[in-house]
Amino acid sequence: MNQLEQLKQYTTIVADTGDFQSIEAFAPRDATTNPSLILKAVQKDQYKPLLEKAVRDNAGKPTGEVIDRLLVAFGTAILNIIPGRVSTETDARLSFDTQATIDKGRALIALYEAAGVSRERILIKIASTWEGIRAAEVLEKEGIRCNMTLLFSLPQAIACADAQVQLISPFVGRIYDWYKKSTGQEYTGADDPGVQSVKRIYNYYRKFGYKTEVMGASFRNTSQITELAGCDLLTISPELLQKLADSDAAVTRKLNVEEAQGADLQKLTLDEKSFRFMLNEDAMGTEKLSEGIRLFCADAVKLEILVEALR
Repeated sequence: MNQLEQLKQYTTIVADTGDFQSIEAFAPRDATTNPSLILKAVQKDQYKPLLEKAVRDNAGKPTGEVIDRLLVAFGTAILNIIPGRVSTETDARLSFDTQATIDKGRALIALYEAAGVSRERILIKIASTWEGIRAAEVLEKEGIRCNMTLLFSLPQAIACADAQVQLISPFVGRIYDWYKKSTGQEYTGADDPGVQSVKRIYNYYRKFGYKTEVMGASFRNTSQITELAGCDLLTISPELLQKLADSDAAVTRKLNVEEAQGADLQKLTLDEKSFRFMLNEDAMGTEKLSEGIRLFCADAVKLEILVEALR
């Protein structure tokens, strides 16, 4: 078996793309999208018709609503290819507004349900700010499942689990980027700080019986992926999926519940003050969360400009 086939024995594989052709090629169970991936996709000739149709069918509606319908159009098309779930992201500019995030999550689910898609097949992606986590807590109680993104630290992961969210997406590659830039060192295998972060979160969740799923995300190389074999899910770009498919190197399970339950970890209880303090003490987590929100906001604006240009 190639590495991708071996990995599928231990972990649910998710495609991190808005490209339908790539999704079909690798047969993942789930798929994730974000503003940057959708922006990239709609600039390709084969996906421009989706953008043009969203603008044409919603003439006179606010730009934000046109984009919501575009996101749902992509998600619905992806769900025709995969058997599982698709993640659709809320506007990153709402990251510090709990009620607006709740409203956006409800609106996206309503659009999916109007298109004949059940809410069980949708994950609403929300930035892992304190406000975003509180919004997800409300949405989960309404049966709207959430994928907490831009997650870089243990306090974010603990707050998400305490809010009983469906899934978190810790960003392996961006953690690696920060430490590589900060220290000037190259990290590989189990020494990679991004890999270590996800292992710590996985072990914490399994030791203390949390049901929240852990989905490693934002990979820079296949070593980061294979070091997390056994994680609940891994969302992987088409380029790295291809590299895994092209290699027949051995993949062994690295994460498992039995070892996690024996991990030397203390259970933490976080309120808003302790969450904010612990996150603030983590320079990497604080900087990458802020940067990630800024980047997604910038791509949301670029998407709005594309929509406006077609009106």
